[in-house]
Amino acid sequence: MYRLAAASLALLAIASPANPQRRAPPFTVVETGQAYGRLDQAVAAIGSGRGTIRIAPGRYRDCAVQEAGRITFVAAEAGTAIFDRAVCEDKATLVLRGAGARVDGLVFMNNLVSDGNGAGIRIEKGNLEVANAMFLDNQCGILSASDPNGVITVDRSTFAGLGKDPTGEGAHGIYIGDYGTLKVTRSRFERGTGGHYLKSRAPRVEIIDNSFDDSQGSHTNYMIDLSNGASGRIAGNSFVQGPNKDNYSTMISVAPEGQDNSSAGLVVENNRAWLAPAFKHSTTLVGNWSHDRVTVRNNQLPPRITPLAAR
Repeated sequence: MYRLAAASLALLAIASPANPQRRAPPFTVVETGQAYGRLDQAVAAIGSGRGTIRIAPGRYRDCAVQEAGRITFVAAEAGTAIFDRAVCEDKATLVLRGAGARVDGLVFMNNLVSDGNGAGIRIEKGNLEVANAMFLDNQCGILSASDPNGVITVDRSTFAGLGKDPTGEGAHGIYIGDYGTLKVTRSRFERGTGGHYLKSRAPRVEIIDNSFDDSQGSHTNYMIDLSNGASGRIAGNSFVQGPNKDNYSTMISVAPEGQDNSSAGLVVENNRAWLAPAFKHSTTLVGNWSHDRVTVRNNQLPPRITPLAAR
């Protein structure tokens, strides 16, 4: 995971900002071989079908709205297709409400909008898979609407410098609404600028083998916020609690906004947590606002982190 992040940052630094007008069209529908000068043209060409858009290295201001079909958006070389200040519908670079989407190897950065929720990806309907992606210095990384039958998976991705929100309503690194299932694996969260690193209202979660490093965060809140409770597993993650938090009392919250989902099946196990040197308080790994019994076991914690507390 750390090697992936470092390699992606190196690719980001050297990716060519060349004007796409001086080269072959950068957005190619793999199934037909047809290349397009704009991302939305490639999306329209797939329409209600199924297709893959391969994106050449470069820095783009393109964005697209997917209304139908199943589309894969993939970088020709991971980390070199960079979408910078690229926003559709005052929401995100990719606004997705088709049958499903996959995003692989893309970089989303500097998406700031008036309502404070500028995102790399806005998923409004259908399943979503994200892999090998980077979300840098936006207000949000991934933001969802509600699809109770939908599944969102995130793997080997980086979320850094997210959470800034001038409206005060609260942006987050990942914010998932009433989706059926959220799976986040082998990803890194760091340098938050407000809100939570991962906030979810999904009733089922798998949050496994990730790194949450708040040592350079500012005005941050929870590492993981299961706003209305959830079942599933939070396991094998590492957490560093930083000193510059708006709320330092809890690292993982369970149902702080009301118990809409059962948390009786939630297991938090085999995680490791540290306190940054400048952190002067005590804190709690899991704060449980629900009336369910949450299983918390086999976590490696220093003396000033309590494993579990009822709220």
